[in-house]
Amino acid sequence: MKYIDYRERREQGTFNFPIALYHENPHSPRYYMPYHWHPHYEIVRILSGTFHLTINNDNRVYRENDIIFITDGFLHGGIPQDCEYECVVFDLKILLMDNHACTKTIHDIMNHKIMVHRLLSENSRKVPGIVSGLCDSLSARETGYEFMTQGYLYQLIGAILSEHLYEEGTEDTASSERLNSIKNVLAYISENYNSSITLDTLAKIAGMNPRYFCRYFRSMTERTPIDYLNYYRIECACELLSTKNISIKETAISCGFNDESYFIKTFHKYKGITPKQYITAEF
Repeated sequence: MKYIDYRERREQGTFNFPIALYHENPHSPRYYMPYHWHPHYEIVRILSGTFHLTINNDNRVYRENDIIFITDGFLHGGIPQDCEYECVVFDLKILLMDNHACTKTIHDIMNHKIMVHRLLSENSRKVPGIVSGLCDSLSARETGYEFMTQGYLYQLIGAILSEHLYEEGTEDTASSERLNSIKNVLAYISENYNSSITLDTLAKIAGMNPRYFCRYFRSMTERTPIDYLNYYRIECACELLSTKNISIKETAISCGFNDESYFIKTFHKYKGITPKQYITAEF
């Protein structure tokens, strides 16, 4: 099982209630957020510490009490630092079920005619309390929490509209094409990380010359393509070491490293400990 798909496919809630809450801290196995995307909306709530988060072309450091809204299909990922945070991931279509009063606005959000502001907590009196209630409802899961949760989502959209925390959507075709090319690259890495991958191969998939591709990729992820490839491989290695009874040498080969000593050196570079120390810490 791979650590994460760049087109993330993990289930968000259930079929009838597609809303899920994830609470992450430095001890969580999914604490770091590799670059990925999914067809759901996401709210990230920073409880403490800082989070250097990239969303499409936007790189920012978010801090305690910040609430970030991530639109469906947007590439996002980053590095938390001494951070505790919560993520609410949901399918906006749940608010369309048997509800015609709000249909047009919800469709406008889904069709990106309404683009919700990224930092919702900025200049808002209503949003922090609503998101706190939303997270508490999903965490407690008391009888009737499904009604409470959907109510909080309706309140959130109402607050976004009343406090004008959005812009009219406009599509930048060139930017969209470049982002799609990066999605293709990330999908290729996800499927082939255990094989030999070169910068030229990735640049060709992106449809860019290697120099421009490297510069553009780094502007989005703050890593070079090869650095990110190795980072991804080490995250996959962590998943294997945490869940499988597998040797360090087998892990190295499974994650695209032909040289065990180079794998150990690279692992230490990204994790600050050796694979053996990681296994001891995990178990």
